[in-house]
Amino acid sequence: MGVSSYHYAELTWPEIREAAREGRVVVLPVGSTEQHGPHLPLEVDSFLCHQVCQGAAALAADDVLLMPQLSYGFNWHHIDFPGTIGIGWDNFVRFLLDIIRSVAHHKFSKMLIVNGHGSNRTLVEVAARQATMDNPIICAACDYFEVARDAVHEVRESPQGWVAHADEIETSLYLYLRPEGVRRDLMQAENNMLPSEFWWQDLEGGARVGMMEWWSTFSHSGVLGDPTKASAEKGERLYRAVTEQLAALIRELKTRPIRPREDHH
Repeated sequence: MGVSSYHYAELTWPEIREAAREGRVVVLPVGSTEQHGPHLPLEVDSFLCHQVCQGAAALAADDVLLMPQLSYGFNWHHIDFPGTIGIGWDNFVRFLLDIIRSVAHHKFSKMLIVNGHGSNRTLVEVAARQATMDNPIICAACDYFEVARDAVHEVRESPQGWVAHADEIETSLYLYLRPEGVRRDLMQAENNMLPSEFWWQDLEGGARVGMMEWWSTFSHSGVLGDPTKASAEKGERLYRAVTEQLAALIRELKTRPIRPREDHH
């Protein structure tokens, strides 16, 4: 019996068993449901993450199983904006651990959590690390925009601290993947962050301090960045870079050996 699809939820249980025997990497896209300014819908983080995972899975179809996306995350700092759905950090991590535990129980040995929402980042990494300690599995975690940081740097016109949320990058990707969902007449730039040598928000990273205030204290519209600089052409370049890098990561993870522990007591 072969495996008829790289979509986890479309398979039968015998096909799942076969996929595990093939050593496929199980990929879990994780996002959020939260405000993205007046010009983008609440689905942005989940939709974009799932789309780039879908694109990567198509490039590595024999090496991967793509799970249904997790559309809720840790984002209480956005709760002042209507529509945002927040999940407690501990519930979020335990939920991820149960998913990974189930995957490991089904004899998969490699799993990748791909995150599309910034404040999930530390939590998906904690879950991946703990799950690797608790199960006979290697679980890795990444933000999809981190694996293509070079492409973000190449296409952006916005200065440091202006690529963070509903910005040039997210809006460009959404313009490429679902242009009808962008309320173009409502796009506006905003950045009221306090100047700091230590802390700023940016998809390219670089801040030396981790901190998150209530989003409404520094953004009236919900935007942090300049979506007016976005374009579908930039979005296509970003999409291709992200999917190619994720596919390469999946292939590498599949072949990575699980080396034996050595207890030195």
